[in-house]
Amino acid sequence: MKEYKNLLVVIDPTSDPQPALARAIELATHNQASITVFLSIYDFSYEMTSILSGQERESMRKGVIAQRQAWLDEVLEQYACPEISIKSEVIWHNRPFESIIQHAISGNFDLIIKGTHEHDKLKSVIFTPTDWHLMRKSPAPVLLVKEHDWPVAGKILCAINVGSEDKDHLTLNHKIIECAKALAKQFDAQVHLVNGYPGTPINLAIELPDFDAHAYSQTIRLQHEQRVFDLALTLGISQDCCHIKEGLPEDVIPDLAMQLDAELVILGTVGRTGFSAALIGNTAEHVIDSINCDLLAIKPDGYKSPLEQS
Repeated sequence: MKEYKNLLVVIDPTSDPQPALARAIELATHNQASITVFLSIYDFSYEMTSILSGQERESMRKGVIAQRQAWLDEVLEQYACPEISIKSEVIWHNRPFESIIQHAISGNFDLIIKGTHEHDKLKSVIFTPTDWHLMRKSPAPVLLVKEHDWPVAGKILCAINVGSEDKDHLTLNHKIIECAKALAKQFDAQVHLVNGYPGTPINLAIELPDFDAHAYSQTIRLQHEQRVFDLALTLGISQDCCHIKEGLPEDVIPDLAMQLDAELVILGTVGRTGFSAALIGNTAEHVIDSINCDLLAIKPDGYKSPLEQS
């Protein structure tokens, strides 16, 4: 696993507490990493002030940036840590996710860390359009942080896909687990694996009178079970920490994360964009909509962001 030595923290301009920065400092302490805190701002009213000259609008933009930089400097004073290098940058950009990803690429950052928002009444995490874009298009791993501590001897849950023997899926499974093991070693945590397998198709049971639904379900379960156990054996994970459950990943993963009281879920996202993303959707996006802990989204090796320069 590539070590997280260069961390990019996306600052929440609506809040003084910054759980993403707190988590970054925690990670940096274990990795001797450096941190850059990043704030992207934009106000349409400055662009629409047609009575002002371009020079006057530029002067106003600089003034707003200076104000936000002063606020950010005050926030950073609360998180000052003599052992860790923390830099800051405030930029003017009308699409935050683009500015974040472009900065991550140009700065060769190993990890993007961003806080999530919790709905006060529903007590569930709300993922913003920026979150979705980061997970779809960032070549660097994205850690979405909830406002809570990682306990000692906690649990890290790896969502793996053994339903396909495609090489890319197998490689991504290994990457997810190796990442979890590295974090578990640093934070004295336990690694668990979860895999959801499909239930018996109802139409088969209806259309084929002699179809044995129970035998079919058992066969599918045993197939997935064996693949998960083989993967666990290869990477040194106990079978007791393997969970193979019938159901859709978007149901199985959040349910198990809640049962285990997991501090972190790690999953892979293939980064579909455009029409295919709208039509097919990403399992990762269905999963995180229901999850209530930190989430680390990892891309396959060789993934190229649509925002990268050709």
